[in-house]
Amino acid sequence: MFKIGEKVFIRTVTFHLLGEIVEREGDWVRLKNATWVADSGNPNLPFHESLETGELDEIEYVGEVRVNLATATDVFAWAHDLPTTSK
Repeated sequence: MFKIGEKVFIRTVTFHLLGEIVEREGDWVRLKNATWVADSGNPNLPFHESLETGELDEIEYVGEVRVNLATATDVFAWAHDLPTTSK
């Protein structure tokens, strides 16, 4: 299901996160090189295109974060470099 080293885009009921899974314990995963995604695209860029291109509109690099997967609505594989800056 979720593998250590896998890069993922997680949408929860309240926010979106992007990062690399480094640990999983129960419902919790720890992400490194994590980014909070405030806006995954723009009105002219559908969400699926953000997943295909790696283009994101408004992001905040946070470093490391833990997220409870019980709050996740869906999780997507991320095939792109992880952002390391905010924009």
